[in-house]
Amino acid sequence: MNIINDIADSIIKASTYLSEDKLKALSKAIENEDNENAKWALTQILENYRVSQKTQFPLCDDTGIPHVIVEMGRERELSGELINQINKGISKGLNKLPARPMAVKGNDVERIEQSKGLFKRPGNLKPASILIDTVDEKSTYSRKVSDDTLNLHFILEGGGPEIRAKTYRVYHKRTFNHVIYTVIEWLEDSLKQLGCTPSIPSIGIGRTHYEANALLLKSIAYGNLDVQSKAERHVTNKLNETGIGPMGLGGKTTVLGSFINIGNQRASGVRIVSIRPSCFVEPRVATLKL
Repeated sequence: MNIINDIADSIIKASTYLSEDKLKALSKAIENEDNENAKWALTQILENYRVSQKTQFPLCDDTGIPHVIVEMGRERELSGELINQINKGISKGLNKLPARPMAVKGNDVERIEQSKGLFKRPGNLKPASILIDTVDEKSTYSRKVSDDTLNLHFILEGGGPEIRAKTYRVYHKRTFNHVIYTVIEWLEDSLKQLGCTPSIPSIGIGRTHYEANALLLKSIAYGNLDVQSKAERHVTNKLNETGIGPMGLGGKTTVLGSFINIGNQRASGVRIVSIRPSCFVEPRVATLKL
């Protein structure tokens, strides 16, 4: 196994392929949609997916910022060499794709101001810090992980959803419904401004801002539209009732589904909630099993 090449291929797959559950959900949405503009938009989106998968061209010009989750059993280790291989494989995959150059040059101030311009090679784009996922976490999306498991999940995060994302505290008054309805309210506002619906919004609910975002990221990696909880179905139905529709053109399909990952909670009256209203080319995820 050439790990660097396999990682590069995973980056390309994440950028050009969508999971079967999402393709199935989109086909069902086209069937059920009775708004002509919405049906046309959904059909064009499906055609975009098919062309991307056939040609291995990126699903979107915004090819995204790489995020990595390492899912690890008790008998496996994460070495410095593997981290180095992950970084090299991501760089190779971005260059081979090719991804859009997005890495900003310069010192702290110059990077903020983008005054030195961009690196020309897509592979100069560094991934976000690696997130380690083990078997001990208590959350909606926790999984049974064998002792020998070592999976690398690669997620490409586009800029539009990041602009519309939000992480904030909710004083929940000891009611689950209050937290969920706050989530729906935030998402409705975000989706009106997103432009590239239908979405699969991702939600993480934890004790700190870091934890809420980590839970959200794991829901993107592990979520499945074929297996939706009661809360996920409720959020989906309420958002589809808004009538925003695909590309904001109205209709029944504002979202294809929802991912809600609820982790450990603090003994207090506050919950930290993170939402990300993914655009219609997301989630862009690929998994490599080592």
